[in-house]
Amino acid sequence: MQISTLLPSALLLAIAVTASPVTRAEHDEILLEQRQDRGSYTVSGLGARKQAILNAGGNTLDLAIAMLETERMSTDYIYANFGLFKQNWGMLRVCASRAGFVGQSQSQWNNGAKLNSDIYADVAARWDCQNYYGYNLWMAGHRNGASGLNNPNTADINNYKSAIEWMQSQIDSNSRYRTDDTRFWVNVPPI
Repeated sequence: MQISTLLPSALLLAIAVTASPVTRAEHDEILLEQRQDRGSYTVSGLGARKQAILNAGGNTLDLAIAMLETERMSTDYIYANFGLFKQNWGMLRVCASRAGFVGQSQSQWNNGAKLNSDIYADVAARWDCQNYYGYNLWMAGHRNGASGLNNPNTADINNYKSAIEWMQSQIDSNSRYRTDDTRFWVNVPPI
């Protein structure tokens, strides 16, 4: 088979893979539009945050989770979750032994704020909980709390996990992404 006969098919396949159908409202025509659900951009100072996570014992999975949770990989968000990873108290009080949370009551939830200022405890708590629940169940509980732990295979949880795994693969694709200001992102609907 000649390359000239394969080229049109290869081009069509490339367009189909990187595009999705979109309707133009004024004419009801179906067009192909490049997917815009993931990518990367530069965030000044992000490399220092990445290094802090790695220096605290984290790895590229930790970088991807923190990167998905907040743009600057910071803890200055308004929700009642904790640390760079936005960990939930329901799980932390079951499994975060090195942070000292295991056995604490539901009403002691604000003790989790320790993770907002102690990156070592934050990374250790994430790993303690992943080791306790296992990777897939930890992802489910992290994404959707008790509901996720009880029903870990929803489309939303799988989408969240897939987004993190894609981001980790991008970080792993070049060692510079572990230390530079590149932020990878995937459009994951908030819950």
